[in-house]
Amino acid sequence: MQIAIIGAGLGGLALARVLHINNIAAVVYEREPSRDARAQGGMLDIHSGQQALREAGLLDQFFAIARGEGQDMRLLTPDGTLLLQEDTPDDAPLTRPEVDRADLRALLLDSLPHDTVRWDHAFASAKNGLVRFTNGSTAPYDLLVGADGAASRVRALLTDARPTHIGQNVVEVGIPDIDHTHPDLAAMVGRGNYWVMGDGISLAAQRNGDGRVRIGVSFYNTAEDWFATSGIPFDDPAAARARLIDLLPGWDPKITALIEACDDLIMPRSITSLPVGLTWPSRPDVTLVGDAAHLMPPVGHGANMALLDGAALALALAAHPDDLPVGVAEYEREMFERTGAVGRMSAEMKEMLMSPDAAQKLLAFFQPG
Repeated sequence: MQIAIIGAGLGGLALARVLHINNIAAVVYEREPSRDARAQGGMLDIHSGQQALREAGLLDQFFAIARGEGQDMRLLTPDGTLLLQEDTPDDAPLTRPEVDRADLRALLLDSLPHDTVRWDHAFASAKNGLVRFTNGSTAPYDLLVGADGAASRVRALLTDARPTHIGQNVVEVGIPDIDHTHPDLAAMVGRGNYWVMGDGISLAAQRNGDGRVRIGVSFYNTAEDWFATSGIPFDDPAAARARLIDLLPGWDPKITALIEACDDLIMPRSITSLPVGLTWPSRPDVTLVGDAAHLMPPVGHGANMALLDGAALALALAAHPDDLPVGVAEYEREMFERTGAVGRMSAEMKEMLMSPDAAQKLLAFFQPG
């Protein structure tokens, strides 16, 4: 069984790891030139994905790098009214700990034989059991697994579905080493997640393991070309910060001080998703995991589903080592049902965040009854 995994993200690496401990070899092909070629993003809320890490034999190591205090949460309105504050006791169970994406990826990479991941291999095409890469090399496969994320190129082998804009545009900024550079803002944000929910706009600040606070200002019910009309000059960081604050009229100056304190790394992100409940006719030689299969609104489930996908596919293949079509079909049935349900919940959460009374709805979500 020759298994070629396209993409060294969480889903692809979880798949390779669970295959490895079940004595099934696989090769992961990653377009980036090395494991440290780029930053890996912020913190992840890992909850259901812990089951996948258990199957991978890595749960204890995960708990060693996870941040229990990352479960802390503060919810406010733009005028500074604190609606909810949850502080995690030091002895609380790690049911939803935060972990730095880079640390989790490193844990998975280090758990694999050194030659499992082939760097600098960007997918070009696949046909008749041979995958071609843009560097001119080729590799044979019995099973090709697209773990290549939101912009998956493998996906086109199974479905015509493409991600579409969901009416959300995010400006990402951040404050490095906040405890030393801005201790007053560090105390305001707290140890975990700090959310401010307005009418059509939210600000989410999150502690990262390296001391940076990562901040996303989301503008809801906006068009895909909103950045072009927003007046934010992304090539001028100081002016971009000023314009971003102008787009938050009436917000408490203590909150907008977070934007004033940011460094010059200012990134626009247009948010897209795949249709909820996407399926495709099963093929014995190609399948998908993670965002390639079910890109969802970013409300805390994507990484968990990717980890679970990787583990589930590996276990299905291990259960049917001599019958790839059966293993692939078994995995896809479970994955379609599981991620369809989570996709519907994510879509409902997205609608909640886009509503005029998002703060009160979110408060009721976290404090039902």
